[in-house]
Amino acid sequence: MPAIRRVLRWLPALAVPLLAGCNALVLSPPGDVAAQQGKLIMVATGLMLLVIVPVIAMTLLFAWRYRASNRKATYTPDWDHSTQLELVIWAIPLLIIIALGAITWISTHLLDPHRPLDRIAPGRPVPEGVQPLEVQVVALDWKWLFVYPEYGVASVNEMAAPVDRPIRFRLTSSSTMNAFYVPALAGMIYTMPAMETKLHAVMNEAGDYEGLSSHYSGEGFSHMRFRFRALTEDGFSQWVAAARAGGGALTRDEYLKLEIPSAREPARRYASVDGGLFDAVVNRCVDTDRLCMNQMMAYDAMGGLGLDAIDALARPRRGNLAAGPFVSAGVCTVDWPPTSFPALQSVAGGLPAP
Repeated sequence: MPAIRRVLRWLPALAVPLLAGCNALVLSPPGDVAAQQGKLIMVATGLMLLVIVPVIAMTLLFAWRYRASNRKATYTPDWDHSTQLELVIWAIPLLIIIALGAITWISTHLLDPHRPLDRIAPGRPVPEGVQPLEVQVVALDWKWLFVYPEYGVASVNEMAAPVDRPIRFRLTSSSTMNAFYVPALAGMIYTMPAMETKLHAVMNEAGDYEGLSSHYSGEGFSHMRFRFRALTEDGFSQWVAAARAGGGALTRDEYLKLEIPSAREPARRYASVDGGLFDAVVNRCVDTDRLCMNQMMAYDAMGGLGLDAIDALARPRRGNLAAGPFVSAGVCTVDWPPTSFPALQSVAGGLPAP
């Protein structure tokens, strides 16, 4: 028994070296948005510990002090109420909840991913005239596509951005719900097919960081990772130049090939990107045989196709063949609506082809 007690006494100390493998990046990240989120976690945890630690300590203290063998402890079996104690028990948690609520409400609005940044670091507002770097992100099965419309280049499983320049992400998914997460940059944000989400962030230190999918999305989920390269302005210009010099063309046909589910894809770059590709992904009509979602909604707003829509359904022949049936783009022509419906003609005017 004495030997067992000695082992148990030193067990916490033996566990300390295991903490050396912990990565505290989430609590001390180089990106300003992620740093604010990490600080919020620390403040919220500290406020909650103001109640948790005393409660645990008093539980242990009372269990020891009022044990059966302690004859010196006060024994009052008829005691059942104390106004002062009730005030302390309820007032302290109430004040902490109010403080947590206020901090959370303020932080939720300040760190809203849709809200453009007004600073790049504490005490450093966004310089006047600096435009955010727009990056269009598509979560594919099981890889990430990044499009830079300002520069006309794209990359797979690799993203680059200059330090201290705000980044405006536009995100969507090709097939299943996913989540985009760069722990050093900002909190995770979900992506969904046929929908667009936004995220604003900034990186303040140059380096290579890990990005990943933080939402299970199927067989290749665990390998759905990418490198986020935070570069100087010159380094980012060189990265763009290298993409333009050594990459291929990301056409619609190339995207449909890329859309086919695959895992462990190597990082690669594209020197050019078809115009409007991201919007076509959002509207699920990169394949020109498909009717775009915005066109379908326009039809629905005018009464829909009724039972005739069943005849317009088709199965995919390119890209991800596991996708379900879609409405053929053939229902959308410049000859529709017929001349017998002038009111609809004034609304539609011949919907554009995808």
